[in-house]
Amino acid sequence: MVLFNLPNLVTLTRIVMIPLIVGVYYVPDDWLGFQGKNLAATAIFIIAAVTDWLDGYLARVLNQVSAFGEFLDPVADKLIVAGALLVLLQLERVELVVALIIVGREIAISALREWMAKIGQSRSVAVAFVGKVKTASQMIAIPLLLYYDPLFGVLDSQGLGTILINVAAVLTVVSMLYYLRRALPHAAGR
Repeated sequence: MVLFNLPNLVTLTRIVMIPLIVGVYYVPDDWLGFQGKNLAATAIFIIAAVTDWLDGYLARVLNQVSAFGEFLDPVADKLIVAGALLVLLQLERVELVVALIIVGREIAISALREWMAKIGQSRSVAVAFVGKVKTASQMIAIPLLLYYDPLFGVLDSQGLGTILINVAAVLTVVSMLYYLRRALPHAAGR
């Protein structure tokens, strides 16, 4: 079994980007300025999001799908989102309840998926459409909130990002309830 094939290295790169997003806000202001920090954190997050697509693409094209990669990819996704939400929380760009809902759901659903896999019912909690819409909403919202300034001098990135992260929080609850409902019949049988 090869742990460090190209797709897995791309995924590990995404994990390495987490401290970079956080660290950008700790460099001296005269290095980047506050707007420069926002731009740098946004760029790092967007690059990380692209690597999420890239690692899956490479795994399929190079026929290097692995159990380690299937484990590591969702972990990297959750860590990058949690790291970015913690930064946004510190910067007071996201509400605490929104961050807790999103991070809490990720932990709960990960545990649920692990349990369902253990009892041979992982298909019951496979990714649903509502989960994909939730992910898309939060993956657009987070860079908008990191950037924070008007985009192209016109688009209110803070306002749009806030709307989208709140939509993501609502969809987070909806998707969690969906997955729990799918798992409930299996819980009664065990």
